[in-house]
Amino acid sequence: MIIQRRGPALPDFPWDSLADHAAKARKHPGGVVDLSVGTPVDPVPAVIQSALSSVADIPGYPTTHGTPELRAAFVAAVERRYGIVGLPADAVLPTIGSKELVAWLPTLLGVGPGDIVAVPSVAYPTYEVGALLAGATVVRLADGEKPPAGTRLVWLNSPSNPTGRVLSAEQLRDAVAAAQAVGAVVASDECYLALPWDDAAPVSVLHPSVVDSFDGVLAVHSLSKSSSLAGYRAGFITGDPELISGLLELRKHAGMIVPRPVQEAMRAALEDDTHVAEQRSRYQARREVLKPALEAAGFVVSHSEAGLYLWSSRGEDAWETISWLADRGILAAPGTFYGPAGAQHVRIALTATDERIAAAAERLKA
Repeated sequence: MIIQRRGPALPDFPWDSLADHAAKARKHPGGVVDLSVGTPVDPVPAVIQSALSSVADIPGYPTTHGTPELRAAFVAAVERRYGIVGLPADAVLPTIGSKELVAWLPTLLGVGPGDIVAVPSVAYPTYEVGALLAGATVVRLADGEKPPAGTRLVWLNSPSNPTGRVLSAEQLRDAVAAAQAVGAVVASDECYLALPWDDAAPVSVLHPSVVDSFDGVLAVHSLSKSSSLAGYRAGFITGDPELISGLLELRKHAGMIVPRPVQEAMRAALEDDTHVAEQRSRYQARREVLKPALEAAGFVVSHSEAGLYLWSSRGEDAWETISWLADRGILAAPGTFYGPAGAQHVRIALTATDERIAAAAERLKA
């Protein structure tokens, strides 16, 4: 029996279209250097592994809101790391990674047909997918462009995936004001906030230099990059207490619950800043190898002042660049995955071992 899927038409999963180029890259004598997906490759810190196993014998259901200790650790961490002050612990909600939250947030906020979700012109694909799942219309905003009437949700992303661009406090403040002027909720994806380069100073949308209150503003955080917890599915949403309360009630009904051992691992990750600094140093060292190698090979690296990617161009169609890299055993992501404005760029990740990054740098000389 074949069940016909009903619902919104979604775009093809982007990475499936890389299959032929991946196969070509794997034929390289030295093996593939896969820089297409930003998945961590470094070991999970021991302090986090220990915390995970410490509650492995608890048989009961976890709470959707997370333990009080977890939420307190988050509040303390974002104040210590990012200068966010006055955040109520009740306005912190753990999520099963950040991707599921991004995909379902429009639906959970009551966005639907006839509504608009505004996203950056070059953006993480799941913003669009979430809007389509809710039956909403997607509008891509150029830099500084204001959302149109009818917009219910505006996505911000700083540092950006894929470009690594950092928005200043003033730019964020203006974007929040423009969204609120049309009655839209602001959701800021801040999953790369812990990874600045080039003296960049990324700031949270919840920082006092950006907003005077948290009303109508949400921030999405992840431990996947800063703590190598992609496999744990460890994220958070926080901000407006009233909006978080509504999301909590819906997620209780839907069973969107972070497992108890993962909650304990998240608490440990938030309480320890040492491993975050060590992981950032690893990525910085890889960036210092790969970025000059790309530039020497004729690439122009734009933005990329924070995060895990080098937004790079050879001044040609992105798929031509993908093919050129695959000939050298290197796999990257075409900028078209992130919107039409990325048509001449590729996203090159820093998430590979030191040995693989060094191999990519050497191959770029060929």
